[in-house]
Amino acid sequence: MSAEAARFLNAFTQSLATMALYTSGHPARERTIDNSFEQLKRLQETNPIPQFSFLGLDVVYGQVAMRELKEWDWGLRLANAGVQRLEFPAAVTRDEFEQFLDEVLGRISLVAAESATRNPERRSTIKFGAIGVRGTEGVQRIEDLLPTATIQYSLGEEADTIRWLHDEVEMTGELPLLEAESVVRSLSVAMHGDRDIVIPLLQLKEFDEYTTTHSLNVSVLAMALAEFIGLGPKDVRAFGVAGLLHDLGRVRIPKDVLIKPGKLTDDEWTIMRRHPIDGAKIIYESDKQLDLASAVAYEHHIMIDGGGYPSRHFRREPHKASKLVHICDVYDALRTRRPYREAWEAERVLENLERGAGPDFDAELTAAFVKMMRKWERRVAVVDDKTPLPHLANPAQAVADEAVAAAHRAVAAARASAAIVAPVLTASEAGDATPAVNSAAAPASTEPPPDPPSSK
Repeated sequence: MSAEAARFLNAFTQSLATMALYTSGHPARERTIDNSFEQLKRLQETNPIPQFSFLGLDVVYGQVAMRELKEWDWGLRLANAGVQRLEFPAAVTRDEFEQFLDEVLGRISLVAAESATRNPERRSTIKFGAIGVRGTEGVQRIEDLLPTATIQYSLGEEADTIRWLHDEVEMTGELPLLEAESVVRSLSVAMHGDRDIVIPLLQLKEFDEYTTTHSLNVSVLAMALAEFIGLGPKDVRAFGVAGLLHDLGRVRIPKDVLIKPGKLTDDEWTIMRRHPIDGAKIIYESDKQLDLASAVAYEHHIMIDGGGYPSRHFRREPHKASKLVHICDVYDALRTRRPYREAWEAERVLENLERGAGPDFDAELTAAFVKMMRKWERRVAVVDDKTPLPHLANPAQAVADEAVAAAHRAVAAARASAAIVAPVLTASEAGDATPAVNSAAAPASTEPPPDPPSSK
């Protein structure tokens, strides 16, 4: 079935390429449309309502990743054009299919299809749009695209998706990868909806929502820092996924321990310190190609000098992504009000990171993070999950900006105060429990932890 799906997608994109060269009625154009429609009908013999998802360079058929189309550049073009989810009804006609191709070609090229080839009053039954965002069900005409295909950038949709994802992992033990990656793409669009990058950080409202809020914020900060130090789009997204999932193992921690306002007992600390191991196992067993996210989940509480947890059989340097997420983890934890302390001011947190550079945090990445946050201080938008981001108060303009950026990407794809010396707070002290506990004195795990995937 996957082979039939791959044949259809290749025929489908061949049609788009040919239609960009020939006008309506040209024999070459008609042949390629006929061929791709025939491939669709063959696919529908075994799957009447095929669904596809395009997540950058990843293509998903139904709920199964199509490994044979890994690094397929058309997937990136479609995703950047807002065609992340695609569903064909069983009764789709050839005319509807051609109209749909015109619509998609218009999105990719950012110009309306010829009026002679499309009926502006006719609506297609083919559905396409974005994943995990509101307002994208069904097909819009090109002239309707900018005002209607609008992502709700209050981060409410993303927060709801992460809450659901954590519930799914807690109940089934399986990670819904498609939804996790869709959240990261949505966060990335929110960060680039204006001419300058914006760092949207979600404000904690209830203590029991900390894991959801923290996961989103660390993902945003990780992508911002990865971009700031010059990593490419693929690595930026991978670091964003790792940041989003770094605390996934916390779903295994009893709630009374997770949100306890006072100091944890030794037994409770043993439970708390298992979350990196649990998270790494959940991620790696869900999809072995998520070895980077699995390594980050395992290593994000490990210090540069070897302290932290979990204990390891052999000492080795954590992956660069783990060191980067560790910094973002601590920053967001200290900036967040917790039951046992108030939130720290941003400058105090940055000074704490600077003092810990070397023994606790990677010195080069810490310097880059501090420089980024001070440089982009005015670009940090702290919001709740209902308030729209400031730069996206005008949805049509925001989508217009993103559409222009998507067109460029498609073309590119084709080608504490100074007087007081305060102790440094680490991730375990800042985010997991009362800062009275020294993370370097972590007890050994109750069972030998697995070595994480390659950290290089």
